[in-house]
Amino acid sequence: MENMDGLCVTDCERCPALVESRSRIVNGTGPEDASILFLGEGPGANEDEQGEPFVGRSGTVLDDALRDVGLARADVRITNCVRCRPPENRDPTKEELSNCRGYLERELDLVDPDIVVTLGKVPSQHLLDRSVAVTKEAGSVSDARLGESSRRVLVCLHPAATLYDRSQKETFEETIRQAAELAGVSDESSGQSRLGDY
Repeated sequence: MENMDGLCVTDCERCPALVESRSRIVNGTGPEDASILFLGEGPGANEDEQGEPFVGRSGTVLDDALRDVGLARADVRITNCVRCRPPENRDPTKEELSNCRGYLERELDLVDPDIVVTLGKVPSQHLLDRSVAVTKEAGSVSDARLGESSRRVLVCLHPAATLYDRSQKETFEETIRQAAELAGVSDESSGQSRLGDY
């Protein structure tokens, strides 16, 4: 039995391996009308534990990059291709991605972001439906057909890439800056988020 209440999946048993490995379903966080939506592949151990996407070291990298362009985590929507943690942090399978696809499309329809930023290879390939060389294509914008609508998709490195390879940091930060500009929400001058820090 599946239940999606607005933006939250409250119950789903479609992927037996994920049902077994998760401690909870990790739904997206952030405003329901965010201009920018960040899309990761799936929850890791920290996310599964805390029930929020991108909360470990990768989350810190993302938060820092957002702050640098005058945004806060509270200004953007962050979600994943699959909402349950794959065992041993393996990549989600094609079947698992496809099982969760309807939830993702519904979230995109409800939030209706100006730009979707794919963090890493799995979400980039999932949305663009082709092989993606993320390091080469970071910063490129494509249109992708998702459900009923076409979305602008910005390919971005996974924040973890900057932890393993410092030389990727600039590319990652530049892509986040580009996302803010494309969505018309960057405010470099004051260093404040557009919504202020309430």
